[in-house]
Amino acid sequence: MKQTLLFVLALLLAATTAHAQLGVKAGINAAVLDGQDLGSTSTKYKTYYHAGIFYEYKLLGPISVQPELLYSLQGASFKDNFSNYDTKLHYLNVPILAKVTVGPIFVEAGPQFGVLLSQQADGKITTSASGNGPYSDYKRGDLSLCAGGGIKLGNLLLGGRFNAGVNDINDVKNLSGTNDPRLKNRVIQAYAALQFGR
Repeated sequence: MKQTLLFVLALLLAATTAHAQLGVKAGINAAVLDGQDLGSTSTKYKTYYHAGIFYEYKLLGPISVQPELLYSLQGASFKDNFSNYDTKLHYLNVPILAKVTVGPIFVEAGPQFGVLLSQQADGKITTSASGNGPYSDYKRGDLSLCAGGGIKLGNLLLGGRFNAGVNDINDVKNLSGTNDPRLKNRVIQAYAALQFGR
């Protein structure tokens, strides 16, 4: 009985390994903090980067689940009559994606959970008379929805993805509590990945 149980466990482990593939990935981010009630402040995309690991588990036919663990540098360039600076937000992101692969082409979509590790701002930063900005304090948690696709050439994957933040990450509030700026992450990613296994 014990030998049979060990044999079944070994078969399950082999099947899991055969249907799961680990990989590493890295790429560039075009990131901005966009939102509402920004007043006279304008924001622009900045180019940053991301890198990490992923694990693709085959479920059924062309369908798989792909959790990832990524370090991602995000943020934006802010400009108004009082300030002109870049904000850099260092995130640890965990996308959990549903993936469909047909031939060499794949598409993917799902939620992403992010934790803000650190933040910094560089440039001319002054407080505006209106009370809007500078945006220098951000909430630690970020929830995004992701969608993208790409092509697989052997063990090499080339892809792109759009991440749209769902929640307001601005932690700076006006004294009046009205017309508080609401900032959300928007990130366009292009990446290359190397996948190990079959």
